[in-house]
Amino acid sequence: MRTFDLIRDAVLPEFRERVADYLVDYETVLATGSTDPQVLQATANQLRGYLRGLNTTRVLGMADWEELDRRVVATWLS
Repeated sequence: MRTFDLIRDAVLPEFRERVADYLVDYETVLATGSTDPQVLQATANQLRGYLRGLNTTRVLGMADWEELDRRVVATWLS
């Protein structure tokens, strides 16, 4: 399953629509594979911060956050 699909599924149902709106911006940059590595790295790090915020506000569970963070690092930051 794709990373962004996993994020959408991991978010509590009552927040999914709002989170999906924000994910579009990240997905547009990361899924299209920008040719500028600095843009990819910056966007991936911003996504990690966004996911961390979702975890902090209990919109996303800790186990989900850890797995999603690992996927973002493995996919776009390594």
